[in-house]
Amino acid sequence: MPQGYRIPARMLHWGLAIAIIAMLPVGGIMVSDGLDRATQNTLFILHKNLGVVILLLMLARLAYRMMHPPAPLPAHMPGWQKRAAGATHILLYIMVFFMAITGYLRVTLGGFPIEGLGAIGLHPLLARNEGLADIAKSAHFYGRFILLAVLALHIGAALHHALVLRDGVFGRIWPFWRA
Repeated sequence: MPQGYRIPARMLHWGLAIAIIAMLPVGGIMVSDGLDRATQNTLFILHKNLGVVILLLMLARLAYRMMHPPAPLPAHMPGWQKRAAGATHILLYIMVFFMAITGYLRVTLGGFPIEGLGAIGLHPLLARNEGLADIAKSAHFYGRFILLAVLALHIGAALHHALVLRDGVFGRIWPFWRA
């Protein structure tokens, strides 16, 4: 079996996976028609603050990965699969950062608070600007489709390795308590 990821990397991976997957329906529901204002406000607050948590976890994950590179993929994997896996991981990192940053820009440039940051004394870094807020809103809206596509590719490949090939590649990251 190929060498696995260390426990901190596994915990960051699965913590982020759960948070990101939770964000997707929350983001869609919070802007849907017919929702009462109290529920909508709660979902907006959850979405904004979970976005900050995801950004912080991604920064931790990137720093950890730089200090502890993953073991090489198994020798039996074709080169094109290794390159595809690498490209997919890079695109996942880019898209998660893109979504967190465009979400932050949309909120702060729109003049809205991020309650969790305000509670610890961190106030918006940028002044209100509706034109830029609209650009960030559009980028965030359309970026989710790219993120969904890359997530589907990543999850599909992981399931293929786990259920079809059974080659130990999926076991490198799951379960998170095994090193």
